[in-house]
This record gives sequence, C-alpha cells and structure tokens, in this order.
Amino acid sequence: MKLEHFAYNVDNPPAMAAWYSRHLGWTLARQGGAPDHTTFLRDAHTGVMVELYHQPSGAIPDYRSLNPFTLHIAMASDTPDADKARLVQAGAEPLSDRTLEDGTRLIMLRDPFGVCLQICRRAPGYFAEV
Repeated sequence: MKLEHFAYNVDNPPAMAAWYSRHLGWTLARQGGAPDHTTFLRDAHTGVMVELYHQPSGAIPDYRSLNPFTLHIAMASDTPDADKARLVQAGAEPLSDRTLEDGTRLIMLRDPFGVCLQICRRAPGYFAEV
C-alpha cells in the first residue's frame, strides 16, 4: 500500500483549496459541489493528496486553537525564508522559526483558515535509510 491522502473537515473547502493551490502550488485533482464541496489537492512532487470537505455530521476541529504539535501539514523547502515571507504576505501567521543544532530549519505558520503549516529544510542525512 502507499499513502494516498490526508482528510480535513473544514468550514470553507472551496476558499481553502483556492488558497492552497495559489500559494502552495498544489493542483486540483477533483472537486465536488454542495453541500460538502469535497476537494482533493495533489502535491505535484509526491502525488500525495489533501482532501478538504465540509461534513457537518463530523466535528469540524477548531484548528486555530490547536497547538501546532497536535496537527500540522509539513512541506519541504529549499528556500524556507522566501517561502515564509511569501506565505505571510498571503495571509499566513508566523508562529515559530527554529534552526536545530544539525542545521535543520523548521518554520511554523498558521494558514488563514487556522491550520498549521510547517516549512522544513532538513540537514543532509537527517533521514536514515531504512
């Protein structure tokens, strides 16, 4: 098996999908209409998708109140400072910016919809071969 998608129950899937497409470069794989507006966005580099939908029968988390270590979407970046500046300009809220001893860079932001996004630039050899 391989990872296909992560799913998020959100208040406004069309607006969130538009922001993610515009600012994260994810492409629309499938989009449905009312009432749930189920939308799949695909990362062009990995093929992994994020599903956004509005399903009142399930709780919509208060993403804005969640600690970033509870839930976040992490993206690898070769240019973390430029990506941080670009996303903040687009309405993301900066939360933290750390450089670990090995040189790994971790930047945490909150998107305009409350979901936490992490920008990662890992030090060479960070992930061991398994």
